[in-house]
Amino acid sequence: MHLTDGLPMRHVPTVLLQQLNQYLMKVSHIVLILILAVAVGLLITTVGSFGDAPSFAVAEAQAGETFKITGTLEKDQPIKYDPTVDANRLEFMMKDKEGVVKPVVFLGTKPQEFERSEQVVLTGKMVDGTFYTDEILTKCPSKYKDEEIRVRAEL
Repeated sequence: MHLTDGLPMRHVPTVLLQQLNQYLMKVSHIVLILILAVAVGLLITTVGSFGDAPSFAVAEAQAGETFKITGTLEKDQPIKYDPTVDANRLEFMMKDKEGVVKPVVFLGTKPQEFERSEQVVLTGKMVDGTFYTDEILTKCPSKYKDEEIRVRAEL
């Protein structure tokens, strides 16, 4: 027995079109749900990877791979930079988020006001206990912080 049994022939295409339409709606809903599930999975994976910045220990365990490490400049340690000898070599000590201090070598020009930086983000590789970076991003204290404090104190 078919779904079209007992119907006049002029209604057969209409019934078939309705059934086809219902089937396509179900399939499209399933495809949409799958696409959304994949998108949510990718979003969770991406957000999770940004939230967990690697440390020197991770870079040392996976030597040779490139990492972006955030930390602070060890201001009580010497900063070696002599533009008369090599204007493209900067050596300093940095403490990562776990408190591990490692030597860092940057083969490039020293960023302006590097010594005043509050936070340093390095992109590079660990080689024999030294982190070699080809990119330094620094976050320096704002020159407006003190002014904001004074303005608020005067109000």
